[in-house]
Amino acid sequence: MISTRKYLGPDIKTILAEKGLDSNGRLWRDRLENTSGREVERALACATGSYSLEKLLAFISPAAEDYLEEMAQLARQLTVQRFGRTIRLYAPLYLSNFCVNSCRYCGFNRENKFKRTRLTIEQALTEADIIAAEGFRDILLVSSEDRKIVSIEYLTELAKKLRSKFSSISIEVYQMGVAEYAKLFEAGIKGVTVYQETYDREAYAYYHPAGPKSDYDNRLDTPDRVAAAGMREIGLGVLLGLVPLEVDGLLLTGQADWRVETLALAEHAHYLVKRYWRSRVSFSFPRLRPAYPAPEAVAGQSKHLLSDKNLVQMMMALRLCFADAGLVLSTRERAELRDRLIKLGTTKMSAGSKTCPGGYSEQTDAPPKAGMIRPCVAGRQFEIDDSRSPAQVAAMIRAQGAEPVWKDWDSAFDED
Repeated sequence: MISTRKYLGPDIKTILAEKGLDSNGRLWRDRLENTSGREVERALACATGSYSLEKLLAFISPAAEDYLEEMAQLARQLTVQRFGRTIRLYAPLYLSNFCVNSCRYCGFNRENKFKRTRLTIEQALTEADIIAAEGFRDILLVSSEDRKIVSIEYLTELAKKLRSKFSSISIEVYQMGVAEYAKLFEAGIKGVTVYQETYDREAYAYYHPAGPKSDYDNRLDTPDRVAAAGMREIGLGVLLGLVPLEVDGLLLTGQADWRVETLALAEHAHYLVKRYWRSRVSFSFPRLRPAYPAPEAVAGQSKHLLSDKNLVQMMMALRLCFADAGLVLSTRERAELRDRLIKLGTTKMSAGSKTCPGGYSEQTDAPPKAGMIRPCVAGRQFEIDDSRSPAQVAAMIRAQGAEPVWKDWDSAFDED
């Protein structure tokens, strides 16, 4: 059912603009650099789980790096209180790598030359059967952005056929209208992940030079349309590791600074939580990963990636400000780090992921023929880092004193 409730207050575009979180990162970086240890201590003394911009600013400031142990203890206590000692497991199913966008960081960039693939409904069901056989009942349908190749009708038909196999079906595809999301909701899709990638308008324009995704405001408004359509889960995130690059010999002034991005991300989440009480919000933390062909923004940029220490700081800061938000960690991260983050607020993890269409059913053990590149190498969005099987990840979770959850709720609980 499409929500028609009217909400008072400014929209997210106005909120970010008035606070200078979409264009004036320098002022915020100055505030962050000038935050003192005493301010961090005051934030730690506040009730955990409630949001304020000032509290979050203290938690992500450079000064807070000396308080990570205290933050970790509080984040752990709050997570156990709200979620128990459980970790939800999910698997992504890539449907297509045809794309109409030119995102500089993505292996699916329309300018990249490789053989494109879109799964038929039957092929997608075969992939889903493999995922289900591993134990998963939570699936994320992922596609590059081309609505002519992966249409609403395609997604609707596929979702209806997956409902008997999976208790939770979500999507990460192109932006849609409210009526389109409502149609998918009726078909059985209950969640949508949509990353803004960066909230800095100048950096966004540079990294998205062409295609429908180049429209910053349309992208920013998408979670509103998702919630208005009745979706139960909204996944938010920023792409961590984007840096200003030179254009015609001039250095871009806009920077995708992780600390400022976290402030904007939190403002977006707080806005959604206030306005759409029926939708849960979760945060993902995608760091740039290598891809083939190597995108310009990825090649040679490893020195700019968010450090493990700051990734942990970002996750704990958001947990301490959003008690009920899910914290999602993908196989982009290496196994050792994922193991450690089990106890620091993570609530959901992917396992055994394949980031190309047909990746689960493709036989990858045999060496490729000379001069050939397997489709799942040339046509994947990015390289994963944690290649352990779902069973191995589940065993690791148990070894960390937590319980892997393959099915978190039944779809019947979502009925009105």
